[in-house]
Amino acid sequence: QVQLVESGGGSVQAGGSLTLSCAASGGIIGPWGMGWFRQAPGKEREGVAAIDPDGTTSYADSVQGRFTISKDHANNTLYLQMNSLKPEDTAMYYCVADRDTIRVGDGWYVSNTGAWGQGTQVTVSS
Repeated sequence: QVQLVESGGGSVQAGGSLTLSCAASGGIIGPWGMGWFRQAPGKEREGVAAIDPDGTTSYADSVQGRFTISKDHANNTLYLQMNSLKPEDTAMYYCVADRDTIRVGDGWYVSNTGAWGQGTQVTVSS
């Protein structure tokens, strides 16, 4: 069973940057579809960024051009580089891994065999 551990969250002022990491164990990340979700208080969990097994990336409209998702195969780690952060980016961010792409058309899909991390908090102040 793959295990995912996020890190890199914190507090930052608007306009600042953070890089989230997701260290994977129990398997290699190359063949997996992976991504980042976030959930703000009182809101539903939403997809933020995805990277397919072939390396294709996709983003939610709200973060397009500001966030970058990437895989480091050597370190078996997923990253999310977040620039130009806004207060509305404040949320708990979760890493996810699944057997195939988690981005289906304009939607986000994680199967019941997908793995989730425990989350890392990002707080952006104005």
